Amino acid sequence: MPRLGCIAMASVVAGSVNAVSLSELCKVSNVQAAVESLDILGIDLDASSVTAAIANSSSSSGGMAKKKRQEMSQDDSESYTYCNVSMTYSHTGRDDEVALLYAFPTPSDFANRFYVAGGGGYSLSSSATGGLEYGAAGGATGAGYGSLEGTSFDDAILYGNGSINWDATYMFGYQALGEMTIVGKPLTKALYSMANSTTLYTYYEGCSDGGREGMSQVQRWGEEYDGVIAGAPAFRFAQQQVNHVFSSAVEHTMDYYPEPCALEKIVNATIDACDPLDGRTDGVISRTDLCQLNFDLSSIIGTPYYCAAETSTSLGFGFSRRLLKRQGSEGSQTSSTPEQNGTVSAQDVEVAQKIYQGLHNSRGERAYLSWQIGSELSDASPSYDNTTGKYVLNIPSTAGGYITKFVQLRDVDNLSDLDGVTYDTLVEWMQIAMVRYLDSLQTTLPDLTAFKEAGGKLLHYHGESDPSVPAASSVHYWQSVKEIMYPSSSFSTAALSTAGNSSAASGETMNDALEDWYQFYLIPGAAHCNTNSLQPSPYPEDNMQTMIDWVESGVRPSRLNATVSSGDYEGEVQRLCMWPQSPLWHGNSTEFDCVDDEASIASWTYKFDAFKLSVY
Repeated sequence: MPRLGCIAMASVVAGSVNAVSLSELCKVSNVQAAVESLDILGIDLDASSVTAAIANSSSSSGGMAKKKRQEMSQDDSESYTYCNVSMTYSHTGRDDEVALLYAFPTPSDFANRFYVAGGGGYSLSSSATGGLEYGAAGGATGAGYGSLEGTSFDDAILYGNGSINWDATYMFGYQALGEMTIVGKPLTKALYSMANSTTLYTYYEGCSDGGREGMSQVQRWGEEYDGVIAGAPAFRFAQQQVNHVFSSAVEHTMDYYPEPCALEKIVNATIDACDPLDGRTDGVISRTDLCQLNFDLSSIIGTPYYCAAETSTSLGFGFSRRLLKRQGSEGSQTSSTPEQNGTVSAQDVEVAQKIYQGLHNSRGERAYLSWQIGSELSDASPSYDNTTGKYVLNIPSTAGGYITKFVQLRDVDNLSDLDGVTYDTLVEWMQIAMVRYLDSLQTTLPDLTAFKEAGGKLLHYHGESDPSVPAASSVHYWQSVKEIMYPSSSFSTAALSTAGNSSAASGETMNDALEDWYQFYLIPGAAHCNTNSLQPSPYPEDNMQTMIDWVESGVRPSRLNATVSSGDYEGEVQRLCMWPQSPLWHGNSTEFDCVDDEASIASWTYKFDAFKLSVY
């Protein structure tokens, strides 16, 4: 299904809806009049389906609430009054129906903004209220398969065994959010009587699949957005999802299933050893590249470990174990483990080494990258068989369900086993899915010219110790955009290394054109879309304000604010380095330099020669 072509829109005459109060704005007749004034090519809006009612919402209902707001008590959260609007539309010439939901703030609170929130897992956001705290109208979409009612895309991907629901696939991939936005923007301007010449600033914010959704909008609907904040995007869907079974395949191939406590000891010992390499001992690996280049995992062999008996939850789609324990997630699996007491063996370390090295085929060609050294090995945790008293294969349903449904086209929630599965099999699965969903779910188009030329700003960030979506995945996309859009510019690692601590003019010249609209930040020690229970990492809390200042006031960021939430430096605000620079601390102080390091950048750079197609 191609993206809808050019958009013809009727002029919105200022004063056509003279709303002076929320109650007047929120009349069904007013909303219907605004809907009827819209003419959008390929979209048939049903004005008779419009509902409108005044409602209240707390600030915590947004798609990407700030961390400090997540920790507020219900009594402390702010409440917003808004107009809750719903309607449906169909695609011209098709007998379908797509539900839309919009939230319009009180006119006195409206700040000429429209906000789109990302979802997570296989679900688009079902809330339209995330922008209320910013004075923004917002929207959400049912995507044509019941997303607003809680139907997740993985439940809609197949009509039946062997039959792909391509309508749902394209809608989830990028189309539904784009269409919700091209309807919501002129509708907002009409309801608030905005003149055509008045800018309606349009923002997107999301993490995990919400980050992928944000990238889908930049890539497919770039001219519609002024500012996009995309965290830890789960793009490169074929590789990303199949990669979740790689850890299990390593153990299956070795026919060895380490005690989870041994894996935890390897990770914690790595953190302890690599923490000082960045210049400050604070419990955070701020330079996983230096850890990868300088630390030998085999030095952990013989280290004792102990873990009490517990009930734990393995990694699900898009969430670290810390989040899963607190709130649960699609694809999560709960198991009980007995007390564990032993020493780290050579086989334990070999499992970790193979996982951190990433997937290669039998010819030694790289198929995908892996999690940074020191990241939690969540996917590798085997299951404990209470009957045999042994640890056995555990296949994360994140990967298993993707492989059965999206690759094998069977309506089955997980793989039953990995019998006969080799590393070449994983590469084959990635190849099949990459080609099949290249124009829908991969979300890796590197030419962002339409977004750039429309004046859009992109803030892209990723937790460096993300145990779900590898941080290097984001680095590789940034490199792809750079190489496609600035092919004649020199961004070589050799040139970057000459800049050193002084940010030499050559480095500034090379990067300035890209940084003017696209900035990427690694968050030291952070996990997936949140802080890390294993490292007291900093985490950005005011990305939307940073983006608003950038878009509306021209205040271009050069560093990113992030607050340490625990540990000895709790409350410290760190100004994070923009990639490709990395932090180097001045001892145990609060000061660090942003440095360019050729070996560092090279350690983040990958060529996927297991595939003949370019993998952006």
